[in-house]
Amino acid sequence: MKEAATMKNVAIMVSHEYFDAPENDLYGDIIKAQFEDLRDALAKFQINLLPIYWQDDNNDWSKFDLVIPLMAWNYPQNLSQFLKILDEIEKAKVPLLNSHKFIRDNFDKSYLLRLANSGQNLPKTIMINAQSCDEILDAFDTLECDEIIIKPKVGAGSWRQARLKRGQELRLLADLPPDEALVQPFIESVTTQGELSMLFMGGELSHSLMKCPKDGDYRSQTRYGAIETPIEPPQKALIAAKQILAQYDANNELLYARIDMVEHENDWQLMEMELIEPYLYGPFDGQNGKKSAANFAKAVAKKLV
Repeated sequence: MKEAATMKNVAIMVSHEYFDAPENDLYGDIIKAQFEDLRDALAKFQINLLPIYWQDDNNDWSKFDLVIPLMAWNYPQNLSQFLKILDEIEKAKVPLLNSHKFIRDNFDKSYLLRLANSGQNLPKTIMINAQSCDEILDAFDTLECDEIIIKPKVGAGSWRQARLKRGQELRLLADLPPDEALVQPFIESVTTQGELSMLFMGGELSHSLMKCPKDGDYRSQTRYGAIETPIEPPQKALIAAKQILAQYDANNELLYARIDMVEHENDWQLMEMELIEPYLYGPFDGQNGKKSAANFAKAVAKKLV
């Protein structure tokens, strides 16, 4: 007689800020729907998905077979605590996916400079101290453009991000990145065409969508009214994304990745690789979250073998 499969316990990091949000809270509803889809899909593989408030005291990480940081959506504002928790998970000798090396590299957006230096196609990017008005003004000349985007080196969801035109009055420093920041020329196609997001699970493309900012805005997040449309990725963009992943993850270790790109001068350029807590955009996978959850569950099951 065949023995029943042993149930695996997997922790997924969540926060009180989002997971405990009241009904009709945009991001609270999104994160809870994503959790329910993933929980149901993983149950088919005898995997029990448990939401764990990562900032709570005395979490016993050792009782889990795997920890996933996918829904720790508030980590950029609590980075030192997040890194401390990663240390605790590592000391408990519990696998973390995506793994420590990728997470510790990915939260610091200077990895983009490394990819650019290795030949990957990115907008021209420099690093500055965003609390220095002189460095901000010098960036226009260094990048040879009249409009720039200033992005925190550590951040998410357009937090303390700024778009500035040459000659425009500088924003209050409190609205700019708190220290080091990446600066890039503003790419007009972001507002006219949008940003392409490709979701990969276990190295395979799951689905993709175009995120187009609302009129008068440049931000491609749901929070700011962006319009999201499922699409088949252009072949040129898909090839570029796979090349980036092949270089960054040569041994196909990543459980999940979201690759965000924009089209510029008849080519596709990388904006970001989201490897820590990307929204999976399940409602745009063609099956209202079921397809992406199934692909995610299959990738987790393979890692737990």
